[in-house]
Amino acid sequence: MTTPTATALLVIDAQESFRHRADEWAETANPQVIANIDRLVEHARSVGDLVVWITHADPGSGGVFDPDSGLVRVISDLSPAPDELRLQKTTISAFASTDLEQHLIRAGVRRVVVCGIRTEQCCETTTRAASDLGFEVDFVTDATTTSAIAAGDTFGAVSGEDILRRTESVLAARGFASIRTTAQVVDGASIGV
Repeated sequence: MTTPTATALLVIDAQESFRHRADEWAETANPQVIANIDRLVEHARSVGDLVVWITHADPGSGGVFDPDSGLVRVISDLSPAPDELRLQKTTISAFASTDLEQHLIRAGVRRVVVCGIRTEQCCETTTRAASDLGFEVDFVTDATTTSAIAAGDTFGAVSGEDILRRTESVLAARGFASIRTTAQVVDGASIGV
């Protein structure tokens, strides 16, 4: 039987697939992302929170997200514990193509802490879904990262830093999440129950 826990740390797409895109990874908007994720993981373990490792797969694509590439695995700087839940998704939201919600409910989770890669993509989409499902959400922006978007025919360029700020503004202002820093989570500042 699982011991109920009020909080789960969702580590989203912190996987080698992104580092294999070397030029893009070198330009990441938040070079401290892996160190901050590691701090959150160690903190979650120390207080008995559930840690969930989620990776993204695009089977049959032939790219870095194809499981056949060998890159759909947690970044080597991070070390999932053998008893920590690992899920693989094929959608942007970690809820849409996995049984994440059921795992969280069974564990008694009421709050999720979101970190990982890409801030505005899988992290933001998972945050919105978690909120819609009734979970309280802490979005730890400095434990997420993304890269710039180059201008296209129908849209303008956006820097990675602007994406980080836009994401936290939208999530907070629209009521999807509370924005936290790694230090606030680790120190327990203004988190609530």
